[in-house]
Amino acid sequence: MLTIETFNIFLAVMAVIALLVFVALYFVEAGYGYLFNPKFGFPIPNKTGWVLMESPVFIAMCALWACSGVRFEAAPLALFLIFQTHYLQRSFIFPMLMRGNSKMPVGIVAMGMLFNTLNALMQGGWIFYLAPREGYYDDWFSKPYIYIGTTIFIAGFIINLQSDHIIRNLRKPGDTGHYIPRGGMFRYVSSANYFGEFTEWVGFAIASWSLSGLVFAWWTFANLAPRANSLYKRYENEFGDKFRSLKRKRMIPFIY
Repeated sequence: MLTIETFNIFLAVMAVIALLVFVALYFVEAGYGYLFNPKFGFPIPNKTGWVLMESPVFIAMCALWACSGVRFEAAPLALFLIFQTHYLQRSFIFPMLMRGNSKMPVGIVAMGMLFNTLNALMQGGWIFYLAPREGYYDDWFSKPYIYIGTTIFIAGFIINLQSDHIIRNLRKPGDTGHYIPRGGMFRYVSSANYFGEFTEWVGFAIASWSLSGLVFAWWTFANLAPRANSLYKRYENEFGDKFRSLKRKRMIPFIY
């Protein structure tokens, strides 16, 4: 049976791995999307890749919730619904809205599936099995962090949806060109969709008031910040002064 001591070791290992990933991604670009690279494995359709990559966390969280003795208690149920709101959209709705015939390397899909499964164990393991029944969930809805965190999560979710909509509509049917995204949070950063996603998980970390949520927020930054940097450089190389004149940051407005 998983103990809190073992779980904390698991979180520490995941945090260290995130640091290694953060450093590595400044030297090796994750080759999907605009940065597609076939060296990460044979290509599969983007829609299929996203469903395979993101759905394991949604399914695993459902299983962990269904097997839990606290599944109908208000606080863990609220955190479950917040978390699953993102992954329902990301696993099943977002892929269906994709346009074009882009590909994703199977290696990227496999790595995403592995992380998402481990993340379900991090979040579901804490929320449903290891969080103290007394002290942690007591008077949950009288504590400020659930409201602050949920508000931040919703803001990030909206930013993420809006940014994806802008990116999705950059091209007309049949067009294969590249364009600079504009509008929304793209006024301030070149990777507004990543800013939205990072904001979501910062909000979730606050709402759950947990080390597992914090490690996930750190993983999100460690994965997306280097990619935002790579995309920024691609935009600079492709659009030159036209892009630089916009004076955008990479992912976090006014900071990075």
